[in-house]
Amino acid sequence: MTLSGLVMLTGIIAAALTTFAFVPQLFKIEKEGSTELSTVMLGMYVTGQVLWLAYGVAIGAIPVIIANGVSIVLVTTVSIRKARAARRRPARRLRIAIDMDEVMADALSEHLRRYNTAFGTQVTRDDLRGQHIEDFVPAAHRDALEAMLDASFFADLPVMPGCLDVVRELTGRYDVFVVSAAMDVPCSFDAKFAWLQRHFPFIPPSNIVFCGDKGIIEADYLIDDRPRHFPRFTGHPLLFSAPHNAGETQYPRVDSWEAVRRVFLQRDTPAPSPRPQAVVARAEAR
Repeated sequence: MTLSGLVMLTGIIAAALTTFAFVPQLFKIEKEGSTELSTVMLGMYVTGQVLWLAYGVAIGAIPVIIANGVSIVLVTTVSIRKARAARRRPARRLRIAIDMDEVMADALSEHLRRYNTAFGTQVTRDDLRGQHIEDFVPAAHRDALEAMLDASFFADLPVMPGCLDVVRELTGRYDVFVVSAAMDVPCSFDAKFAWLQRHFPFIPPSNIVFCGDKGIIEADYLIDDRPRHFPRFTGHPLLFSAPHNAGETQYPRVDSWEAVRRVFLQRDTPAPSPRPQAVVARAEAR
């Protein structure tokens, strides 16, 4: 083969590869509905092909004209199918993860009731401002206090005021997940699940998560009374007020389920930006 023939063959192979490189993407979009290709990249690529086509026409280079003409058709087809796939793909609803104890279920009232009954005391919620109950009681009582957290403890907890109605409303607009750090009290699994089924039957079991580290949860918002779950959580934290977190100022706060309603239901669909601090401030100002 002569040198000119080798050059010509190299050009044909190069033109064929660059021309038909988007054919596999056509099949992928048709099969999977993929929208992963960058729109900017496709626009730049088509613009470049159009310029190459103009250059080929200017110099009368038939191979350049054919290769780039076919490329333009293929890339344009990919772009159109990408746009169609994006329209067919339903938008993901925002996800709200909600803690259970002291957010949905009034666990503290039951703990105080059991403790006061066992030791003849009159400890109130106000006494616990800024500290957990286990930090407030005498050291000699702490083992007994922990032993009160048996399976029966979680069976009949009161629902937090306003929680049922607001959570029901939230499920109509958002994907709602109940996320409990149940590994703190492993014997609570069955009782917690039964409690949720009894009071919140509209939340499917697939949306109930018992875990340890809530940093594994992929959600847009986490409503929780314990700040320790927020640093590893990648979404937006909302601190649900409880006596023990009274001094916490690092995270945006909601004081009641009515405040949760104002944040999520009495405004347009919240977006991950701006940060919830601003969202809560606007809601509380109403």
